[in-house]
Amino acid sequence: MKTLTAAALCVAMALSLCSRVEATAAFDLLRQSAVSYMGSLPCGGWDCECAFSRQQSCCCVAQPLFELEEATFMRMVGLWEGLSHLNSQIEELTAGSKIAFTATMLPMSGCLGPFTSNVSISYQSVSLNQGNGYNPALGTFTAPHAGLYSFSFTAYSSVGSAGQRLYQKVQLMKNSQLIASSWEDNREDSEDSSSQTVLLQLRQGCQVYVELLSGRQLCGDTQGQNTFSGYLVYPVSEQ
Repeated sequence: MKTLTAAALCVAMALSLCSRVEATAAFDLLRQSAVSYMGSLPCGGWDCECAFSRQQSCCCVAQPLFELEEATFMRMVGLWEGLSHLNSQIEELTAGSKIAFTATMLPMSGCLGPFTSNVSISYQSVSLNQGNGYNPALGTFTAPHAGLYSFSFTAYSSVGSAGQRLYQKVQLMKNSQLIASSWEDNREDSEDSSSQTVLLQLRQGCQVYVELLSGRQLCGDTQGQNTFSGYLVYPVSEQ
């Protein structure tokens, strides 16, 4: 019985080996036939030499794919350059668009002035200075960006008691050019205030400030009612 079993096992192993040899031989035969085939394959009309064989083959699809990839890449480069240029234009137009300031004179019971020459008023109490265009030490606003700006100022004075004369005059200046003014020579009351608002076209670096005229004064502003403020309405591109 053991002898019969051993014999059967040997026969099975021999058959298996024969099957592997036949399978290998069949695969080699198919591979050799494919390599040596010189006819045309049904590849939709493509006619180019295969990269790894001499026969006509469908592998010519690689070149059109490479060309499509290159064209797509170049188009993306062009789109990126266009977007970068557009972004630069947007940044140029909107750079520093958040520009605004407001400041008041420090409270005082006495008077500022009179002086023998015009003096720039220093509004030292700053509550807003977006863009850092306003200098409280000098009382001067310097435009960080070209554009249309709105400026406002209020001039207030109180001489304390009726019968005292009030000599008040301030003016808004742009690069030493007079833009607007406010004045008061009282007759009956002991205090007075006035406001002005103007729109100015500024280049980058232009300076705007309020000055007190020679011989005039601001008095009795105990609540910080002398104010100076401004903001960028919209930016423009300098030519």
